[in-house]
Amino acid sequence: MSESSMAVQEHSFSMIALFMQADWVVKSVMLGLLLASVWCWAIIANRISTYARARRDMAAFDRAFASGRPLAELRSDYAGKDASGLSAVFLAAMEEWDKSHAQHAATAGGLQSRLEIALDLAVTEQSAELEKRLAFLATIGSAGPFVGLFGTVWGIMNAFTAIASAENTSLAVVAPGIAEALLATALGLLAAIPAVIAYNKLNADAGELIGRLEAFADRLVALLSRQLDAGKTL
Repeated sequence: MSESSMAVQEHSFSMIALFMQADWVVKSVMLGLLLASVWCWAIIANRISTYARARRDMAAFDRAFASGRPLAELRSDYAGKDASGLSAVFLAAMEEWDKSHAQHAATAGGLQSRLEIALDLAVTEQSAELEKRLAFLATIGSAGPFVGLFGTVWGIMNAFTAIASAENTSLAVVAPGIAEALLATALGLLAAIPAVIAYNKLNADAGELIGRLEAFADRLVALLSRQLDAGKTL
């Protein structure tokens, strides 16, 4: 066995050993990518749970709304609760309806315009809640590989510096530094690939839920506008 082969075997190439042997810059990159990966998975789990709960709540409210119950009765059921999704949009419309009638400002055109504004604000607020933290996934998905590449380039620079210092181009001198450098790229991909896939899926799910909010807001404005034109109360 050659001396270079024996020297290579003296180095441990496990992930922990490569991390411990790495330069402090490469270590910082690796730690940052590992933390980003953990945070991405926490966001993914949180958003999956949030969207599943939002679908259940929307389905339950849709059934109650379509049952034909008086809107005043439906409002009393949800008033005082931690409203979200469709119920939050509904309560925002009911609040504007009550304020307009209390101030004798319930003209057809004026009230409809105010209802549309109130519902737009409610939908925007609920949309922001649904899309919360998705931007972080997009950022890691796009920047993660480049951060890992930076660690790799830095590590390879150190490897070439070691070659120059040792005046030796044998595998024993080159291999450890390059292995440490490539580990940074691997960690960058480890963080980025799940983030990209999850962002695409979760962004589509959020868009679907936001679409349901917008459709319900349109239905509610039409219903309340008919109530107003007919001179009916809730």
